[in-house]
Amino acid sequence: METAGTRERALSSDKARLIVEAMRESVGEVGIAGSTFERVSDKAGVSRGLLHYYFGSKERLLVEVIRRDTEIRISEFGSELEAANSVDELIGAFFGMFERTMSEGQGYVYMVSELFVAGRHSPELAGELGELYRTARDAFAAILERKQAEGVIKLRFDADAVLAYLFAAGDGAAVQMLTDPSYDIEASTGISYGVARFLLTTD
Repeated sequence: METAGTRERALSSDKARLIVEAMRESVGEVGIAGSTFERVSDKAGVSRGLLHYYFGSKERLLVEVIRRDTEIRISEFGSELEAANSVDELIGAFFGMFERTMSEGQGYVYMVSELFVAGRHSPELAGELGELYRTARDAFAAILERKQAEGVIKLRFDADAVLAYLFAAGDGAAVQMLTDPSYDIEASTGISYGVARFLLTTD
């Protein structure tokens, strides 16, 4: 009988990592709809049955890709936030993360959007996506609280609430950019910067 621990060890195997990376590359090349198990298994050099064994469905494979990408983002972006010595540097780190995410093309934003839609019909998937958001908010909120203790920023509201708002603003801007090619992100950058500064200072 397979246990949660057994599956966790399986997902840490070399073959599972190859599958996750193949899915990530495939999404970048042909999008999510075109990233079938057959295509991903060919890219990973494994049988299609192995994908079903490890993940069961495309949505569950997307969860694993997003989970691993989220861990990388937490580590890389967290380091940038930790290195910030002023409000401007901290806000710049947020804007930099957004720009990098949007430059990926059919990457992280597309995968999160796909999983969100699938989660409407699967409470389990919705819960897993929500857990990933909570993990990122908790990690970055802890950094904001440390920055406040160091005197770098003065949070106007609770750190978790500030992160939730900034994430929502970034997600909303991403959707507009992806669905409306004429959307001018530069026109709203000044407003976004001002709102971020308002949230991170009390001056």
